[in-house]
Amino acid sequence: MKIRCWRAAAMVLLAASLAQPTTTVAATHAAPATSRRTIQTSSGTASAPRPKAKRRRARRAPPGGVWSRHAIVVDPATGQVLYEKNAGRSVPIASITKLMTALVFLEQRPDLDRLVEVTRQELTGGGHTQLRNRERVALRDLLHMSLMVSDNVATRVLARESGLAPEDFLAAMNRRALELGMTHTRFVETTGLDERNVSTASDVATLLKAAASEPTIRAITTLRSHEFRSATRPHVIGNTNRLLYGQYEVLGGKTGFISAAGYCFTTWIRSQGRDLIAVVLGAPTNATRFADVVRLVQRTSSASIAPSQP
Repeated sequence: MKIRCWRAAAMVLLAASLAQPTTTVAATHAAPATSRRTIQTSSGTASAPRPKAKRRRARRAPPGGVWSRHAIVVDPATGQVLYEKNAGRSVPIASITKLMTALVFLEQRPDLDRLVEVTRQELTGGGHTQLRNRERVALRDLLHMSLMVSDNVATRVLARESGLAPEDFLAAMNRRALELGMTHTRFVETTGLDERNVSTASDVATLLKAAASEPTIRAITTLRSHEFRSATRPHVIGNTNRLLYGQYEVLGGKTGFISAAGYCFTTWIRSQGRDLIAVVLGAPTNATRFADVVRLVQRTSSASIAPSQP
């Protein structure tokens, strides 16, 4: 009798243990909790509204009209300064340097149709370029690359092929600056990669006036694009001066950028019958330098001053 009671109790315990896994499995397959935040309402549960995105306020130009740290607008016909902001302080000018490099190079009366070879020496540390080692390119096309897209490799080849030793080429650049009255300008190399190439906004305006008065430089710096073929392959380049694609008549210009200089830009524009040379140095972004110049041109071209003579 006792044996039967023990067997019955054992059977009850076994049945209970077999029933337990069923409950556990069901729990593991329960629907996962939703990640969407909910709130309790009088009629049940509802989704919480998402917070509205904050609108950014449009940034207005600061007092004085430009974000760039240094700026000037000059009437090239009279030399009259129509606007200036820290225009006499010497700062790095990046690839605006190439305007002086082009001036000195052209003063050597080179044969611009002559083919020259790009070497590994020019490519090393030259940054972005379409040129390749041992590619043979006409000097004329290298000059386009230097002035239109600030190609450092092309600029180095031009200096090498000028017929002057490197130290003599640099001496000629600094001597030409002094001849133009650029007394706060100094060059230590030909491309503008070195932050020790310094000038002022006022001196840069003088440089652009001299460079854009040279017909070859003016013709190149006012082109939107240029197609050419080296000895082995075709090339297409586009000018980095965005104002060439707008409403203004552009008579010359050059962009520049290195970290120490910020975004730099100088251009010669004809607006409302007046010629204006504008320079901005140390702009915070690529777009800002062009917007700053447009604001300056709009402000000064409508001033009550007689238009320049063409």
